[in-house]
Amino acid sequence: MTARGSSTALPLLPTSIVGSLPKPSWLAQPETLWSPWRLTGDALVEGKQDALRAAVHEQLHRGLDIVSDGEQTRQHFVTTFIEHLTGVDFERRETVRIRDRYDASVPTVVGAVGIEKPVFADDARFLREQTDQPIKWALPGPMTMIDTLSDRHYGSREQLAWEFATILNEEARALQAAGVDIIQFDEPAFTVFFDEVQDWGVAALERAAEGLRVETAVHICYGYGIQANTDWKATLGSEWRQYEKSFPLLQRSSLDIVSLECHHSRVPMELIELVRGKKVMLGAIDVASETVETPEEVADTLRRALRFVDADLLLPSTNCGMAPLPRDLAWKKLSALSAGTAIVREELAASTP
Repeated sequence: MTARGSSTALPLLPTSIVGSLPKPSWLAQPETLWSPWRLTGDALVEGKQDALRAAVHEQLHRGLDIVSDGEQTRQHFVTTFIEHLTGVDFERRETVRIRDRYDASVPTVVGAVGIEKPVFADDARFLREQTDQPIKWALPGPMTMIDTLSDRHYGSREQLAWEFATILNEEARALQAAGVDIIQFDEPAFTVFFDEVQDWGVAALERAAEGLRVETAVHICYGYGIQANTDWKATLGSEWRQYEKSFPLLQRSSLDIVSLECHHSRVPMELIELVRGKKVMLGAIDVASETVETPEEVADTLRRALRFVDADLLLPSTNCGMAPLPRDLAWKKLSALSAGTAIVREELAASTP
């Protein structure tokens, strides 16, 4: 398989990261979400590009097959996109409860939202220039966007989500034109707001992906490895069955790939069967732990997943973004992902007549 914007064929079980990688300490505060930039002006532009180059180098050096930007040019996976939209006031901030888990100071929607020009297309073109490997770009999904804002204009989460879906579709088309092979929409809110997911969440997500020729993915996880998310997970019981609500809907959707948290989670592996026929981006690296997985641990996670998904539909990845982790630890985890995947590839090759 050769991706659209790439000249490189993908192997069986192609590996990737979900989204973020840690930023260098000279660019932003290490192990910190929403960290302010330590550079300004032209130095910041150059610094972001240097960080993106380094992220690409590490992914290739660690053996990843699908390369991402590691979100090196953005402070946060949601708000960096939103800050480029009209109708949102970043000076007028309010405290809201995000994912029904923790409070955060967020910008406010004060008028009709819109987009004047693509936000990430230039960065995506720069990423495309760095490698011949297939590249993936992550965008926030409509529901997760509205859950990271205070709305003082629309008064309807659904209406605002549809507005964002249209904007996201424009952005996704620009990324497609820039040479991106896979466009991923991040929807961690899908593990919380089940009625909205069913009523309009998946439909809004499909609107965001409408008409795209590249592959599309939706990433649904239980959040970064921060204390608020760890505390929330402790309340979920011995089995995490939130995917049971969204997976049947996504199985019938137009999205090509479903990305889920798996390793060291309490998600029953058999829930993967609910998206049968879709590609599955499986989290085989725990981003909430500073223990580096062994290649055999990664391989075991993949073996268990292969009971429920065909090998040609499985994409090993990380559980979530790695921004809060120390950089050297993140690189070691990427090496473990590649090494564990290589073990399973060899086993599959040996078992093929």
